[in-house]
Amino acid sequence: MCGIAGSVNFTLNYRAIDDVMHHRGPDEQNAFATDNIDFYHLRLSILDIGGGKQPMHLRNRYTIIFNGEIYNHAEVRKQFALEGTTHSDTETLLLLYEKFGENFLEHLDGMFVFAIYDNQEKTIFIARDRAGKKPLYIFHDDEKVVFASELNALKKLLPLQLDQANFYPYTRLGVFYRQMTPYKNVRELPAATTLTINCQTLKTVEKRWWNVHDRYLQSCNDTLEQSLEKTNALLHQSVKRRLESSDLEVGCFLSGGIDSGLVTAIASGYTGKLKTFTVSFAGEYDEAPLAKLVADKYSTDHTEIQISFDKLSNDVERILCNYGEPFFDSSAIPSYYVSQEARKYLTVILNGDGADELFGGYRRYVPFAKYDFFKKNFLVNSSASLIRKVLPMPDNKKSKYNYLYRLASLASKSSLEIYLSAGLDIIEDYESNIIDPGMDYLQPLRNDFNQLASAPISGLKKIMNMDFDTNLFSDLLVKMDIATMANSLEGRSPFLGKEILDYAPGLSDQLKINGGTTKYLLRTLAKQYLPATLINQPKRGFEIPLKHWVDHQLKDLIYDYVSSPTAFNRNIIKPAFTQKLLDGQVSIPAEKRAKILWMLFCMEVWYKKTYLGQ
Repeated sequence: MCGIAGSVNFTLNYRAIDDVMHHRGPDEQNAFATDNIDFYHLRLSILDIGGGKQPMHLRNRYTIIFNGEIYNHAEVRKQFALEGTTHSDTETLLLLYEKFGENFLEHLDGMFVFAIYDNQEKTIFIARDRAGKKPLYIFHDDEKVVFASELNALKKLLPLQLDQANFYPYTRLGVFYRQMTPYKNVRELPAATTLTINCQTLKTVEKRWWNVHDRYLQSCNDTLEQSLEKTNALLHQSVKRRLESSDLEVGCFLSGGIDSGLVTAIASGYTGKLKTFTVSFAGEYDEAPLAKLVADKYSTDHTEIQISFDKLSNDVERILCNYGEPFFDSSAIPSYYVSQEARKYLTVILNGDGADELFGGYRRYVPFAKYDFFKKNFLVNSSASLIRKVLPMPDNKKSKYNYLYRLASLASKSSLEIYLSAGLDIIEDYESNIIDPGMDYLQPLRNDFNQLASAPISGLKKIMNMDFDTNLFSDLLVKMDIATMANSLEGRSPFLGKEILDYAPGLSDQLKINGGTTKYLLRTLAKQYLPATLINQPKRGFEIPLKHWVDHQLKDLIYDYVSSPTAFNRNIIKPAFTQKLLDGQVSIPAEKRAKILWMLFCMEVWYKKTYLGQ
């Protein structure tokens, strides 16, 4: 696990990169420069600690910088009879590239971004893993190309200009959609994508080398028994690879849900006394007792991190600034704290990321297993619209009434608005308070979704497909990468293993949502491993009491940021609406109010601290 930076026609400032990305590679920093090419690598030593130094060279032709891990690299070396001088996965990538060119990625099980410079062809070949677990941001103008693992590094190196158009989707999603960033000429390299740069002309060729959509199009007719056996075997394989591909001890994040519980249970069978970590804090969100049931069952070396949030006001700006862009997901806070604690004991940690998006873990999926809301039906749409107009807005999102209200809301909408409503549309029902940007700011999302909505797959598969490419890619993986790496901790996700990604999307809907039961296949599998108390629990994660934060610990701080006369949000959201939100003068559910204010707060912290540097 590392941090990387590279450039064409631009000299990197290594000290500046160290200032903002040292946490990604505290063990070693090295550079390579030739002609108009500049590479820089920051290393967190985990595999082949003595022999895996980067940038790494091969036969005076190829030079690589690599961020990530290839968990099956030893198997691949044996499969293709590759001979090297180290047992590093970095060298394995070089040997594969030498042998096959760019046509080797499908063989890799791992999380990765790497850049290979070909001194003969004068090209740089960049590739990103299937899910986009490891990040890469690219600046490209007429004169130069600069790329780095974090946006903060690019901001440190270049005089980046704000791109206001990309902030409008942020107000709806809370994240920057797919390739979008806050800056002009800067984009995120998509997941499962390669980019070849001609270092003489700066022309680029971009290709998608894997697509989860293709897997959703492939139906799998395995029975429940067959699916259980295969999923169990694949999860064992994935966990085992992620344990063995490390010269250091590997631990596990443990929440009160079945995803991390399954990973913990399986990992315990392949290692000694497994170290596990969970977050505990008072109130309805506390998951620590459920996590402890698993820890006790498998006799793990368990650490329960007590968080009071008393000092949150001192930490929150620093934690949010780690992301390099406005980042809404408030679970980033406890994720940071638990990563900080885990790093005191080890350098590598397993987690349950990806299970919900692949196996149907969200309650919002249930209606889509019964009806494809994305199919246009005038009678259904018009009837639902009339019903929704007379229904009062629910106060309690966990109530049966809220469920019925959401069904009517979904049925009354069309296309992209259905997806936004079913997911996290932060400002839904209050969109009129967005200042008109003079364009359809949701057009990039709309184009992607319209194409998906017409695909010959079920409504459930459509929303899960979209979530994989949006919720997982732009939110959850970003959250965990930054939370862990800010503490020099490597996070590994067994549910995002190569074989699982190829298998799970095609499973039948009934194995994902069965009646009203979410994640049916995994819940059934969990009966073999976990205490019965956990199996029927609702989805859990490192959640936080956001409403309480907004009204108490962070109330004054949020008010000062959001209401400032120089606040950036005044360009995006009507100031009168914002002020009414702050003063509690809008008739709005408390949870919705807290989310909107938190979204605006995150934007302002980024604008003031990161963009303006104040």
